Amino acid sequence: MIKKSWLPISVIAIMLFIWELSTRIFQIPDWILPAPTVIIQEALNNWPNYSHHIFSTIQLTILGLVMGIVVGLTVAVILHLLPKVREAVYPIMILSQNVPIIVLAPLLVIWFGFGMTPKLLIIILVCFFPIAVATIDGLRQTSPELIHYMKMTGATKQQIFRKLELPHALPAIFSGLKISATYSVMGAVISEWLGANQGIGVYMTLASSSFRTDRVFVAILFIMILCLFFFAIILICEKALIKWRKEG
Repeated sequence: MIKKSWLPISVIAIMLFIWELSTRIFQIPDWILPAPTVIIQEALNNWPNYSHHIFSTIQLTILGLVMGIVVGLTVAVILHLLPKVREAVYPIMILSQNVPIIVLAPLLVIWFGFGMTPKLLIIILVCFFPIAVATIDGLRQTSPELIHYMKMTGATKQQIFRKLELPHALPAIFSGLKISATYSVMGAVISEWLGANQGIGVYMTLASSSFRTDRVFVAILFIMILCLFFFAIILICEKALIKWRKEG
C-alpha cells in the first residue's frame, strides 16, 4: 500500500513546493493566491472558528448519503426485477442528470422552503444516480449460464437474486458507492449555499465575500479531506464484504 501511494504523494508534494515557491518569488498577495503555508497556518490557528461548520457538513453529508444509498439501491432493484419499467424509466433517469443541480436548487427552495428537506434532496439527487446505474449494470452482467443452472435446480427468482445476482453485482455496487461518497460532500456544500446557518458552504461564502482567500482554501482543503474520508470508509467496507463473500 505504501509503495503504491508514494508516487501520488510525491507529485502532490512537488506541486505544493512549486506553489509555495511561486507565491514567494512573484510576491503574490494572499488575497489573490495564498501560499500553502499560509493556508495551513490559517487552518490550525482558527480551528475553533470553523470546527462547528465542518461538523455540521459531516452530519448533513452522512444523512444525505445514507438516504441516497437507500434510494439508489431501491430504484436499481425495482428496475432490475421489472424490465418493462426499466425500459420506460431508465432513459428518464439519464435525462434527469442533464439538469445542473445548481439550477435545480432554487426550485427546491421554492417548493420546500429553507429547511432540511431541500438540502437532503440535493444530496440524494447527487448520490442516487451513480449507485442506481452501477447496481443495474452489475445485476445485468450476471452470467446467463449460472442463472439457467440455478433455474434447473429449482431456485426461485428471489433465491437467484439473493444468492447469485446480488453477490455478483457487489463490485459494481461499491464502484457506484465510492463515486456517490465523494459527490455527497459536494452536494452538501451546494445545499448549504441555499441559506443554511452553518456548514462549510456557509463558511466558504462568508470567506469569499470578505476576500479571505486563505479561508476559502481552508474550506476547499477540508472538502477534499472529507471526500477522501468517506471514500476510504466505502473502500474498507468493500474489502471486508467482498472478502467475506469470497471466503463464504
